[in-house]
Amino acid sequence: MQDHSQSSTVLTMQKSSQRTRLVVLATIGAAFMSSLDLFVVNVAFDDIGRGLGVGTPSGPTAADLSWVLNAYAVTFAALLVPFGRLADRYGRKRMFVAGLALFVAASAACAFSDSVLLLVVFRVLQAAGAAAMTPTSLGILMGALPPEKRVGAVRLWAVTAALAAAFGPTVGGLLTQVSWHWVFLINIPIGVVLLWLAVTAVQDVRPDDDTVTPDLAGAVVFAGSVGLLALGLTKSNDWGWTSGRTIGSLAGAVALAVVFTLQSRRHESPVIHPELLRVRSFRYANLAMLTFNIAFAAQLLVGILWLQQIWDYSALRTGLAIATGPVLVPVTAALTHRFLPDVTPARLVAIGSIICALGNVYLVSRMGTSPDYLTAYLPGWVLGGIGVGFAMPNLMAGGTRDLAPDQSATGSAIVTMSRQIGFVIGISILFAIVGSSRGLDAREGFMATWWVSAGALLVAAVVALGMSARTPDRDQEAVRVIR
Repeated sequence: MQDHSQSSTVLTMQKSSQRTRLVVLATIGAAFMSSLDLFVVNVAFDDIGRGLGVGTPSGPTAADLSWVLNAYAVTFAALLVPFGRLADRYGRKRMFVAGLALFVAASAACAFSDSVLLLVVFRVLQAAGAAAMTPTSLGILMGALPPEKRVGAVRLWAVTAALAAAFGPTVGGLLTQVSWHWVFLINIPIGVVLLWLAVTAVQDVRPDDDTVTPDLAGAVVFAGSVGLLALGLTKSNDWGWTSGRTIGSLAGAVALAVVFTLQSRRHESPVIHPELLRVRSFRYANLAMLTFNIAFAAQLLVGILWLQQIWDYSALRTGLAIATGPVLVPVTAALTHRFLPDVTPARLVAIGSIICALGNVYLVSRMGTSPDYLTAYLPGWVLGGIGVGFAMPNLMAGGTRDLAPDQSATGSAIVTMSRQIGFVIGISILFAIVGSSRGLDAREGFMATWWVSAGALLVAAVVALGMSARTPDRDQEAVRVIR
């Protein structure tokens, strides 16, 4: 009888261990898939444009195509925090499964889109799915593991973005060699497997009925503000800076930003709690994250476009060419953590921003119309990868350093939101400078973009230093009043 009881206990433990491994696979896999999407679409950007008629007399412009990237980033940024809070109210498993299913379905729709407009619409839905599954995946992962294993699991979850950055360019290049449609189709078989794991292995936690419904209206207003800003910038060359449409878009962005600020002060569960911004390190980390990623987004895309349009690289060759930079990000981050443990996040971010800026200056000084990868492009891009490895992890760490433990998840989501907004503005600035020019006609615009990116990185370095100046009493008072 005792042997039977012991066997049952062992069997139960084995099943529990197996279930935990499946939960880890589902949550880490979902986080990796959503992060990978950004990098594979960047590499496929030019091929998508050719496939959808960008540049033809009656076709869409390059500025129109930029919304394939911008619409995703705007939607993800606006919904990330509210969807995380909705998961607390209605159940993490429910939100995770729904977000994953929407992401997979929207990926299929993206693959079969035959116009820029349709592709942008389905990219919005894809981003909504990513915003639903990303924060909940971490919550589910934490709940499935014993306390002693949670730190390692969180590190593994966090490193998925770096791994996606490392593998994304090459994967995107390989897929685009077949067809740009496969950049989206690849999500279907992976997503279906993850969905099966989520439905069968993830155990839901009882929803918290007392959680205040998040400010979804505020999220829509926020998305509208960022979207109008991006619209005004990207279409400025087509419409003219003094046209009523450009001025109206930029004025509308400012007006909606004011509405969003007022809404955030009144709502019980705003997208960005005003009191969080009173915490100095958090405020400066968000400003630095925003500025740094304005530069990084423009720097990444202009490099890809230069390789493909001026040097006539294929998507696969481009993916292999830019893979070196992303690979250096996790390597640099690990070495920094090991050998510079006592250097403050503020200083590491400043160092990384300056290194990235130097990479841009090198590219401007050496890039020409004739391909010269080893001496012209590679050194500048290596500096960029090292700089990002210094800056990006420490922006997140510095942003949440002075927050209360129960505010760290929300704080991380808001810092991530700032990163996405930076991507939108950076890409918009690129197309504001370059306009609809392509190839050699865009060369001067590409050079100007690298200069603007270098300037933004120096600003990010200065802003980041503000993270290190602390006012503990006021910060702690701000944290205490947050609901």
